Amino acid sequence: MTAQITLNLSDEVYRQAELLAQQRHRSVSEILVETLGNFLLPTAKPVSALSDSEVIALTQLRLQPVQEQRLNELLECQQCGTITKIESQELQALIHIYEERLLLQAQALNESVRRGLLEPLQG
Repeated sequence: MTAQITLNLSDEVYRQAELLAQQRHRSVSEILVETLGNFLLPTAKPVSALSDSEVIALTQLRLQPVQEQRLNELLECQQCGTITKIESQELQALIHIYEERLLLQAQALNESVRRGLLEPLQG
């Protein structure tokens, strides 16, 4: 099920979405839907309320390849000192997604061990 909505975006946000869409050969609406989904998903339920298969799937949670590639590009720009203000904002958004997914993955690993689905990590 999907819902159609209308958004009013600043010119700067729209230009950034348009640029990403051109780079990825996709539409602006696809980029915006994906970006919103990345911030609001992958789950609204606590990890403890998920099924065993959902918990195991979350233990493998990673950035999408295109996000990982872009994160690396932006980190390189930052390291070289050539990052723009818009790129810096994009970098912060990707770091936020990465951190959220890493936290979710850690919670899923903990829950998997608690349920006996995985052996505890040895270190």
